[in-house]
Amino acid sequence: MRVLVACEFTGTVRDAFINAGHEAISCDVLQSEKPGPHYLGNVLDIIADGWDLMIAHPPCTHLAVSGARWFKDKKKEQSDALRFVRQLMDAPINQIAIENPISIISSHIRKPDQIIQPWMFGHGETKATCLWLKNLPKLEPTKIVDGRDNRIHRMPPSANRGLERSRTYVGIAQAMAQQWGNA
Repeated sequence: MRVLVACEFTGTVRDAFINAGHEAISCDVLQSEKPGPHYLGNVLDIIADGWDLMIAHPPCTHLAVSGARWFKDKKKEQSDALRFVRQLMDAPINQIAIENPISIISSHIRKPDQIIQPWMFGHGETKATCLWLKNLPKLEPTKIVDGRDNRIHRMPPSANRGLERSRTYVGIAQAMAQQWGNA
């Protein structure tokens, strides 16, 4: 299966699919943190290159409701971000998953098909993550664990805070590869 992991600089989801035996590439405007197949640039440049599956993590800076207090000042940015999400959803790819936190995608495009948490996949933390799915099943929890640490929400301000908050947990990436790699 040819897998495109859009808007991923960490290589976590890409590597989970490679480890499961798939041809996978990450794509981001940032260089990949880990060595591996990575397209440095705009995902729209390669979105029509014959992928079987795309998992996209569009930037949530102007979408996430955690930033609602600034919404009044970012109408254009929100409009651009929503247009980008629609382009990802409308990509000529048979199977698509769009991943984002609780966001305005739900009110401007459609409700998510599923909301998952890291503690459902072996990590004792909370981070509500919405999934908008096209021709994919909902992810089944793989390892429900105790602990509901809200570490991501409590991260102090820093230059890298947005990048750190955007990381996909390894357990979730592995579940995607195992369950969607054969869908």
